[in-house]
Amino acid sequence: MAGVLDGKVGLIVGVANKRSIAWAIVQAAAAEGATLVLTYQDRFAEHLQDLAATLTPAPVLLPLDVQDDAQIAAVYAQIAAAHGGLDFLVHGAAFAPREELTNPFTNTTREGFRIALDVSAYSLIALARGARPLMEARGGGSIVALTFLGADRVFPNYNVMGVAKAALESSVRYLAAD
Repeated sequence: MAGVLDGKVGLIVGVANKRSIAWAIVQAAAAEGATLVLTYQDRFAEHLQDLAATLTPAPVLLPLDVQDDAQIAAVYAQIAAAHGGLDFLVHGAAFAPREELTNPFTNTTREGFRIALDVSAYSLIALARGARPLMEARGGGSIVALTFLGADRVFPNYNVMGVAKAALESSVRYLAAD
């Protein structure tokens, strides 16, 4: 029986470990027949390699720092060369320095704020920009971003991530309008 994603190529960004929502998405997409490309930060490489080895066929793993436009371009160049296009992108990248989460929000540093917004929100814009021509090459595509209720409500020790998730949600709306 064919899966609903047979013949589809997907890029999933932000798998941190076996408990991450992005990993559950990887498992579901693989079970439905998608050809997957997963990206990782160096600190998660070993974990992702172990997880990827549990899937058949194993997904392609590529290093990616979402703060580096050259690395984003390299990932898309490899996808274009191997598959000629992209059908879906899952954005699960999120990060803020630990002290920005544990200290009171009023102690948020300018640098911590910049990092949280860059990794957790701006990266979607950069990834969508690179995905667009690859999706157009395959007749269209879909982009999904993972968020949290902390974008709408205050949660203890979420702090600047709530602001970053609110920015991510707003970015989704503006990208959809484009």
